[in-house]
Amino acid sequence: MGPLSASRRSVKALSGLAVAVPKLASIGTAGAPRTHDPALRRCAGLLLLRSFPSFSSSSSKYPEYEMPSVTWGVVQGRREKLVSRVIVCDYLKGIGIIPDELENLELPSTVEVMRERVEFLQKLGLTVDDINEYPLMLGCSVRKNVIPVLGYLEKIGIQKSRLGEFVKNYPQVLHASVVVELAPVVKFLRGLDVEKQDIGYVLQKYPELLGFKLEGTMSTSVAYLISIGVCPRDIGPMVTQYPYFLGMRVGTVIKPLVDYLVSLGLPKKIVARMLEKRAYILGYDLEETVKPNIDCLISFGVRRESLASVIAQYPQILGLPLKAKLSSQQYFFTLKLKIDPEGFAEVVEKMPQIVSLNQNVIMKPVEFLLGRGIPSEDMAKMIVKCPQLVALRVELMKNSYYFFKSDMGRPLKELVEFPEYFTYSLESRIKPRYQRLQSKGIRSSLNWFLNCSDHRFEERMQAQYIERDFEGPSFRIGGKLELPGGQIVSDEEVESDDEVLYRRTVSL
Repeated sequence: MGPLSASRRSVKALSGLAVAVPKLASIGTAGAPRTHDPALRRCAGLLLLRSFPSFSSSSSKYPEYEMPSVTWGVVQGRREKLVSRVIVCDYLKGIGIIPDELENLELPSTVEVMRERVEFLQKLGLTVDDINEYPLMLGCSVRKNVIPVLGYLEKIGIQKSRLGEFVKNYPQVLHASVVVELAPVVKFLRGLDVEKQDIGYVLQKYPELLGFKLEGTMSTSVAYLISIGVCPRDIGPMVTQYPYFLGMRVGTVIKPLVDYLVSLGLPKKIVARMLEKRAYILGYDLEETVKPNIDCLISFGVRRESLASVIAQYPQILGLPLKAKLSSQQYFFTLKLKIDPEGFAEVVEKMPQIVSLNQNVIMKPVEFLLGRGIPSEDMAKMIVKCPQLVALRVELMKNSYYFFKSDMGRPLKELVEFPEYFTYSLESRIKPRYQRLQSKGIRSSLNWFLNCSDHRFEERMQAQYIERDFEGPSFRIGGKLELPGGQIVSDEEVESDDEVLYRRTVSL
């Protein structure tokens, strides 16, 4: 048979190959028809490449990542599949990966493909131990799953250097669809007024958000918070501060906590203001932390009717290791400041932040006042009456004290009777008002000219007589503001209980 016949046979075989390209694609080069004709083999390879250009390792939609090479599998029978699986699992065991959890997972048919997956994950910063924590990630195709997900995460603000840490914390993200699962969650967060530049930060704090259904827990949590008075515009900042509440169930976590706080005397709108500023309060466990802390406050002498005021002033007290802190501070107050447990409870009611205040900080203003000649017994009375003294900066106290002694020329007894003097600004209140008194030739107590609003002070300056001193307004949960002696407070100074709590909350 001559060369012409051989050529005709080659052309005929080539035309048949063109028809059989899909079959060739399914079985790969390893299963191509056996032929010794070099021209035929080259043409077969050329047809495969032209028919499947998308599988070329040189083309990539994500050039910032190094694409793996494509290793075609082989159509195998059951026996061949088992053999290939054993070989791949032996490779994994050889590098320290335990493949037990991969029993029901479809694995690559060759070690080369599995090696590329492992090396890609290691380049992200994952170790063999990390992979062993969630070996199912080895079932994700680098090209189809991993690279599109990583590209999207980087696009929404997660730094490329942090992607490995993100995958380590939430490896399930590698199984997600960008279009169907990830993008809708990001859109939902933007709809809650989470700033675009904060999306990456929120997801790094709580990556599990990417696995939630929009119509489930997230939506109901937001709807409930708005129903109790949380401003919709504050939801975004709350999510940025503490995104975990989006994963909390309303019926079993959020609502029971809110209802309990309301039962202590806090109106819902005050609870709403607290949550707007400190969303992490929602993370305090009601049964294990909040209720025991309330019982602890009562056991240390805090009155039940004062609990709402204590919480409004210092909401964090609900989540502290309170028994240890109260025990330590009470002992310190008794030993160093000569204040008995009853006086300590009164201090906690007036300034609950005292439970977290460093004892060295407390002693600085105390030592300053003791150094000015105030007896320790009087010092104890001053602290019980005005606990804010122990949190003041000594530098500011010095300036106020020297003005009191040099310019005003008053005895220490007046400071003992009105320790609140140190809590007023020297430049904006004490000096201007004292100078007004001097210009009119009026001499009054510190309480009379400092413990009133600017409007009331002007009224007093225009009056023909000086009112006698009264203590400041007293506050009790469930009652009105009253002055000692049954005096009536002018309308502009009357505050309801809710207004007092609101003022204490928003001033935090």
